[in-house]
Amino acid sequence: MGDILLDIDLPGIKPFKKGKVRNVFDLGDSLLLVASDRISAFDSVMPNGIPDKGAILTQISLFWFDFTKNIIMNHIIQSDVEKYPPQLKPFKDKLAKRSIIGKKAELIPVECVVRGYLSGSGWKEYQKSQSICGLKLPAGLSESSKLPEPIFTPTTKAEQGHDLNITFEQVVELVGAQTARTIKDKTIALYKACADHADKKGIIIADTKFEFGFYNGEIIIIDEMLTPDSSRFWPKDLYKAGQGQPSYDKQFVRDYLESIKWNKEPPAPELPEEVVKKTREKYMEAYTKLTGRSKL
Repeated sequence: MGDILLDIDLPGIKPFKKGKVRNVFDLGDSLLLVASDRISAFDSVMPNGIPDKGAILTQISLFWFDFTKNIIMNHIIQSDVEKYPPQLKPFKDKLAKRSIIGKKAELIPVECVVRGYLSGSGWKEYQKSQSICGLKLPAGLSESSKLPEPIFTPTTKAEQGHDLNITFEQVVELVGAQTARTIKDKTIALYKACADHADKKGIIIADTKFEFGFYNGEIIIIDEMLTPDSSRFWPKDLYKAGQGQPSYDKQFVRDYLESIKWNKEPPAPELPEEVVKKTREKYMEAYTKLTGRSKL
């Protein structure tokens, strides 16, 4: 296992934004996105990370960006550190495998969530109202049921705290009818193509979320794509509707935190070595199955 990189300091390179997992730097006409090994759950970052997690997330994203380039343009400019600009050369080893240089797009302020199965907050909402984000669903569905068709269930993009579910009509109010329609259609098209690929590799993508932005007047996909951080990945051979599913994503960490009855208030507890090791194995297994590569 590699070293754990929890924070990314690049002296002389202008910081742009720090998220729960990624640090973003301003290169002038482009952005440098670096994925750390931090892991978050219940809106808190754990004090210890998962070895190689940033590299695994970045390499999975790069696979999907390439896989879907005929559906939508993406923000990738460069991911080979050998071809990075001179000012980044001193940080080459730190940035290798876990970073990309991306286009500076104008963010569309909607989390584009798509669900193919009934799980998580969607399952909770369905139990209360038989609908998600204002979409009426058939009666009689159980936890983890496959939905008749993938559904677009957007949320707000909250800087702090939880994203809130919104209806498609609210998306139209936020970004306008044409943009709303485009991001909805692209979200569904991306999910269908990628879920089909994953299914053939033995992984069910239960749900995921995408982010889009405007670049030169065109809508492109940005941030990360179909990683175990932004998606629910289930082993196809163990799938059984009517219950929660084992997963390749950070559900394993969430389950551990639930089991110790953590009150979900900061500071977050340290994850035991066994949970760290198991989480890395799950992320790595998802990477290998999806991309067909055994090494990062």
